[in-house]
Amino acid sequence: MKRLILQIYTQLFVGLCISCKAENQISQQNPNLMSGTKLIIKIGQKAFAATLLDNATVTAFKALLPLTIKMNELNNNEKFADLSKSLPTNASVPSSIQAGDLMMYGSRTLVLFYKGFFTSYSYTKIGKIDDVSGLLAALGSGEITVSYELQ
Repeated sequence: MKRLILQIYTQLFVGLCISCKAENQISQQNPNLMSGTKLIIKIGQKAFAATLLDNATVTAFKALLPLTIKMNELNNNEKFADLSKSLPTNASVPSSIQAGDLMMYGSRTLVLFYKGFFTSYSYTKIGKIDDVSGLLAALGSGEITVSYELQ
């Protein structure tokens, strides 16, 4: 009887260990889980709240904050700027870009998208603006100064 109880406990313990390991691997394989950390993006007099993802890129990005940078216009759908240092990345090709997406192109270029479109380029996701109302008007055309800070 003791042997049977010991076998049952051993199987339960091994099962729990396997389950924990699998759950940890899932969270590491899916770097796009929302962390709940809020970022404030200030453009002129307008402030936008964004929710950051939980990945190594975001961790490194948060270490640069607060950050005020000049962002350049590209393709009438995005603003971009090169950061002072490279960040770790885990790039993939998204099926589409949405207005409000905040991503890295390569390891140093921060990109804030203000229009949606389909793409074949690879990006590492950082986060997303929660409500993009007024984003296009705030960004305007040409170069603009944007501030990023944790809430």
